[in-house]
Amino acid sequence: MRIIDNVHGFFWESMTQNNCNTYFVDGPTRILVDPGHMNLFGHVEKGLEALNVGLEDIGLVLCTHAHQDHIEAAQVFSDLPAMTTIHEKDWQLVKTMIEHLGASSPLRTETVQPDFFLKGGEFTVEGLDFRVIHTPGHSPGGICLYWPEKKILFSGDLIFKEGLGRTDLPGGNGEELKASIKGLSDLEIEYILPGHGGIISGAKAVRQNFEQIENYWFGYV
Repeated sequence: MRIIDNVHGFFWESMTQNNCNTYFVDGPTRILVDPGHMNLFGHVEKGLEALNVGLEDIGLVLCTHAHQDHIEAAQVFSDLPAMTTIHEKDWQLVKTMIEHLGASSPLRTETVQPDFFLKGGEFTVEGLDFRVIHTPGHSPGGICLYWPEKKILFSGDLIFKEGLGRTDLPGGNGEELKASIKGLSDLEIEYILPGHGGIISGAKAVRQNFEQIENYWFGYV
């Protein structure tokens, strides 16, 4: 699905299998945000093929956080030119998961090893200027990627349409989640592109969504 020029979403709509939304930014360096589960990556590959983009054309795979439904398929690119990145705190979470699960883990350190770590602050990818915002709460090293020029927020699993991320998974923290959400509410945002569910478009709808989350969902975190 085309969201705006050069930004496409591959949305996961199955009611029986969990997976994340994946986003594609078609810039000088082609960026894939949150590749999803390994065994479900075919729907992303088909979406890219429809845009005449091969896996070898991807230059950067960016993971908003370390949960398996967002990061597993980064392994698809281990022998391809794309670089992979995640926040260092969530890389520690990945390693902990691999150690805990042992041979049953779908992740391997050597195939998902980041090329560099994301840090909060300005983040330029070959002429495209983003801002990485460290947003712990759903996971210790969760990030949101903000694109000021387009007023787009890739929100991972921090906030959704009429909802927010879970805090009952390893590394989750309700107070941090609420603080992270409040820290985003003053940004100029026209589109929220979440890790699950539908997008939120239009500044008014975005503002109302923040208000609804704070007024209703904060009471349950």
